[in-house]
Amino acid sequence: MKMFVQPSRIYLHRQFVDFRKSINGLSVIIESEMNLPAMSGALFIFCNKAKDKLKILYWDKTGFALWYKRLEKDKFKWPSRIDEACLELNEQQLSWLLEGYDVIGHQAVNYQNIM
Repeated sequence: MKMFVQPSRIYLHRQFVDFRKSINGLSVIIESEMNLPAMSGALFIFCNKAKDKLKILYWDKTGFALWYKRLEKDKFKWPSRIDEACLELNEQQLSWLLEGYDVIGHQAVNYQNIM
């Protein structure tokens, strides 16, 4: 993803968000549910329940910017096997998310025995 900023961090809000929320509503979620400062310069990623829309909110030192993406046919591979409300991603994982790959990958399987 090419942006006008180099984010210090990238956070994914795992729970689905009502997409009627805009900058103010998403900022409240960042500070109250994610317990992170909204004006830190980090990217904050949100998804709708249908998993076909993303919003990315960030502070660029002059104000908030809100980036919006809607898929016409597919759905985003949103992580559902994570217990945390917030997941930190790297830039490669963000690219994977935007390109349709699972950012978490396959979970390790631990067996006690074969039979």
